[in-house]
Amino acid sequence: MKKLLLMIVCAFMLSTNLWAKQLVPLSVNIDDDEKPLGHGHGKSSIEVPQVFIDDYTLSFEANHPEYMLNIKDEDGYVAYMTVVYPAETQIILPSTLSGDYEIELVVGNLLFTGWINL
Repeated sequence: MKKLLLMIVCAFMLSTNLWAKQLVPLSVNIDDDEKPLGHGHGKSSIEVPQVFIDDYTLSFEANHPEYMLNIKDEDGYVAYMTVVYPAETQIILPSTLSGDYEIELVVGNLLFTGWINL
C-alpha cells in the first residue's frame, strides 16, 4: 500500500512539474547584413530550438548547440546575458528581473527570438 501511495504521489509531482513549464515560441532570423535571408543558403529547414520557462528557469532540449543568450527589456537594453553550453539544459535567470522580456538565442548567424514574462 505504501509503494502504491508513493508511486501516485511521484506521478502527481512529475505531471505537475511538466504542466508548469511553458513553451517559449521562437521565430528565426538571419543575423548577417551581408547575406540576406533567402540568398546563398540551402533549402533545408532551420530547426528552431525548444525552450521552456517555469518561473525563472529556462529549460533547453538536450544536445543543443552552444547559444549566446540575451534577455532584453522592452526598450531593447540587455538586462541579462550568458552563454548556454551544450551540456547545460537549464539556466536560472536572476530573480531581480520582472515584467516582459525579449529572449534571444544566437547561434552563428542565426537569431531566435521570443517573449517571456517574469
